[in-house]
Amino acid sequence: VAQLVKHLTLVLTEFILMGITDRPELQAPFFGLFLSIYVISVVGNLGMIILTKVDSRLQTPMYFFLRHLAFIDLGYSTAVGPKMLVNFIANQNTIPYNWCATQLAFFILFIISELFILSAMAYDRYVAICHPLLYTVIMSQKVCWVLVAVPYVYSAFLSLITTIKIFMSSFCDHNIIKHFYCDSLPLLTLLCSSTRDIELIILIFSAFNLVSSLLIVLVSYILILMAILKMNSAQGRHKAFSTCGSHLTVVVVLYATLFFMYMQPKSSHSFDTDKIASAFYTLIIPMLNPMIYSLRNKEVKGALRRIWKNLHKLPM
Repeated sequence: VAQLVKHLTLVLTEFILMGITDRPELQAPFFGLFLSIYVISVVGNLGMIILTKVDSRLQTPMYFFLRHLAFIDLGYSTAVGPKMLVNFIANQNTIPYNWCATQLAFFILFIISELFILSAMAYDRYVAICHPLLYTVIMSQKVCWVLVAVPYVYSAFLSLITTIKIFMSSFCDHNIIKHFYCDSLPLLTLLCSSTRDIELIILIFSAFNLVSSLLIVLVSYILILMAILKMNSAQGRHKAFSTCGSHLTVVVVLYATLFFMYMQPKSSHSFDTDKIASAFYTLIIPMLNPMIYSLRNKEVKGALRRIWKNLHKLPM
């Protein structure tokens, strides 16, 4: 028994990540590609956080939520990106046991938070378009903080439950994770003990998170569409649509990716397709979000122009 415990302890000191590809000739091109994506993501999201904080015209609930969306995008891309980049140039793609648990915990925290922050943003657009006269009353600073704090607390709770359940279980004597980061589904395949309880927790909460957050978004946009169709002014309809365009684009891209990954039948489930989907929503979506909000939003473009002009006015 003592030898078995010692053996398991040695195995559990680290995991080996298979990475996106095992083809040596693709390591350098992928490193360059994903380094560029990650740098653009960091610059874009940090820029959005700073911009919505310092510009006086962006101090509205919509940009308060956008700032938290940028923080979350920065969070989960950073939980995965740097380690993945190191693995492209490392001889062995190892990750310490505790780091693996930490990576999983932060990834779950941020990805669930993103779903419900997007729901809060949909509700914000509903109030702005359907109840414009009451907007500042309904979307008070206190309400905004509640709509942000609740997702963070709930996500942290789920993150801790999932991570603790997985890492308190018994792992087998193989420690190769068929992924480029520590995700719950690949880790479950390494467990020797029964995974039924953990799988049930993941299934129930994944379904609840996806369906409930999407339901809030759908109901909000159905009510928004009904309000827009009742508008007499074509200019008013165009303005209402334009305020929702960026958010709707972000929602469609994220939910389509998540439903593709988590709702496919087990018989057709492939870790290779998971890797592609995961790379998309962990690195590419956080890069796209600030671009979408910058290119499609007149107020953000105006704020960028003002900062650019102010920089040019500074004495050289």
